[in-house]
Amino acid sequence: MMRRRTPAWWLAGLLLGLGAPGALAGQGEAGLPLGTRAPSAVLKDLDGNPVDLGTWIGKKPLLLEFWAVWCDNCEALLPRMKQARQWVGDRVEFLGVAVAVSQSRDRVRRYAEQHGMPFRILYDDDGTAVRAYQAPVTSYVVIVDRGGKVVYTGVGAEQAFEPALREVSGVTN
Repeated sequence: MMRRRTPAWWLAGLLLGLGAPGALAGQGEAGLPLGTRAPSAVLKDLDGNPVDLGTWIGKKPLLLEFWAVWCDNCEALLPRMKQARQWVGDRVEFLGVAVAVSQSRDRVRRYAEQHGMPFRILYDDDGTAVRAYQAPVTSYVVIVDRGGKVVYTGVGAEQAFEPALREVSGVTN
């Protein structure tokens, strides 16, 4: 089986994003255009089993965060992600897409256990979801409504994903 490498453009974008925290931050400024249909992609869970994002798209609102254990912006977002998960509960599916750059499944698993991650973790070992979602850097958050439409994209530690999450979940507080 031939293994695909993470594209060089993504790694370059990742390094640029790390060099300029907040430079890409904001809603709808990075990745997929707002209003487009969220793509499906087959990833793996931390045990290596295939998981299709299409399981949720068009059925339930979805929050995806493309993250890594070494991502400072992702770590800064973690308390807000945990809080958001508490107030929307099961109304929105939270998925963490662990990019496979300098992190193994075991490292991701250990990190998740130590930090009590607020989402189910999927492992993008061949960059399928990175390419499908045009993820420019880690800390890239995508919110998809119940109909499967992208309603929010953003990157960085200071992005304001909560209003879009409230809207798709129906939670007003």
